Amino acid sequence: MPALNPPSVANGIAAAILFARGRVEGLALIAPGLEGARHSFLAALICLPVLLVLRIIGWSTQGAPPSGVAVALVAELIGYTLSWVAFALASLGLAQRAKRSGDWPRFIAAWNWSNLVQYALLIVLLVPSVLGLPGWVGNALGLVAVGYAIWLEWFVTRVALNIPGMAAAMFVVLDLTMGLFIGALTAKITGG
Repeated sequence: MPALNPPSVANGIAAAILFARGRVEGLALIAPGLEGARHSFLAALICLPVLLVLRIIGWSTQGAPPSGVAVALVAELIGYTLSWVAFALASLGLAQRAKRSGDWPRFIAAWNWSNLVQYALLIVLLVPSVLGLPGWVGNALGLVAVGYAIWLEWFVTRVALNIPGMAAAMFVVLDLTMGLFIGALTAKITGG
């Protein structure tokens, strides 16, 4: 019998859109099991061009990184890959401690697909500067976007692992901590 929700990019995008609106129905579009989890890493490939464009825009407006664009690009790609893989592995340990390891594959798939929304927010945050709006507008939007991204991660974790809000917050803290560490390491390599 074929799965009702086979792993697909279309299902992943649709799930991400539902999650972005706080709709638990997005979980029904995520294929259970390791196949769905593996397939969800396509979200990283979809988000990669956004990261590259943002870095190139940053380097063109703020100057090339001290290490040079080639080294910085390699460092960014390594950091990007590491952030996706390291969180997946670390979150498995947290899921095991929460006695939810059976739900982990669907959780990591939901988490990965929800990153599409977060990267779309990064694109939206370019709008104030493109329109020439004052810097405080971009800063205010940035704070709202960070708050929303934290909520989205918390929501997806709580729903996908079926755990209480405080336990879900631990996954978000893990992601933020790892992201800061990997970001700092990447910045050190690039001289930024």
